[in-house]
Amino acid sequence: MDVLSDAIAAMRTGRPHSARRDNHAPWGLRFAAAEEAGFHVVLRGSAWLIPADGEPVALAPGDVVFLAHGQAHALASSPDVPMEEVRLLPDGTWSRPAASAEAPSRCPDTVTLCGTYRFDRSRAHRLLAELPEVMHLPARVGTHRSLHAAVELLGLELEEAHPGSEAIVTSLLDTLLLYILRAWWHSECEAGRRRGWAAALTDPAVAAALRAIHGDPAHAWTVEQLGAVGGLSRAAFARRFTTLVGEPPLTYLTWWRMTMAGRLLRHDDLSLRQIAERTGYTSEFAFAKAFKREYGVAPGQYRRHAA
Repeated sequence: MDVLSDAIAAMRTGRPHSARRDNHAPWGLRFAAAEEAGFHVVLRGSAWLIPADGEPVALAPGDVVFLAHGQAHALASSPDVPMEEVRLLPDGTWSRPAASAEAPSRCPDTVTLCGTYRFDRSRAHRLLAELPEVMHLPARVGTHRSLHAAVELLGLELEEAHPGSEAIVTSLLDTLLLYILRAWWHSECEAGRRRGWAAALTDPAVAAALRAIHGDPAHAWTVEQLGAVGGLSRAAFARRFTTLVGEPPLTYLTWWRMTMAGRLLRHDDLSLRQIAERTGYTSEFAFAKAFKREYGVAPGQYRRHAA
């Protein structure tokens, strides 16, 4: 089981959205804080990312910026130009500033690709919670080739619509998110900053245990069994898992089971008994009790509210 893909799939809601923008200098766009995670890619030219807190970041062609927590920010031709507010519309796209409605006929100075992902923040996975406010992935020769290939394909699809483009763009956006996260953790490990989930996903023992939990969450796992999967003693495994993941193995197992249960209640028509079985509970009563302890409401009430 791919833990990263599994965790992202459990958190994602709705459809991702993206848009390609032609920008003519001088230009400046201000994005308010939002629940959505956002990204920007410079396809041509250059730009500056200006976070609400922190120093401006110079962006070159091929650079990718990911804002995992929806921080307010601006994107501009230079840090000192006037900014126009860009509103996030209900469909997940951004409004087009009035000043760009009548763009010059000349070739744009900068072409950007912007997009959003919607997450269920109430059940944010630990691996997303620990990401920085601003993630900058520079385009360096020979690095993150899969990420930049996905960016190029997405840019081409958004440049001109063809039959099947809508489905292709949605799939490419899902792929792009995973490539962004993978590239970030690889960069962290290469820079010697191997900690937290960057370390957990690359540590042989902890990664093996996480794959076991995600692959069969209904199994009655014990710390000793999970340690054996990773080739460690019970005590050594428990220490390593807790240090890297941030909580004990069985605490994470329970959290993941409840996260799965919430998703099944929102998106599937399974009975409570079936959901209990899939999440490792021997009875509907035991499941309902654990669920209410975690969410504060009974499973049936949660399902009705989600509908």
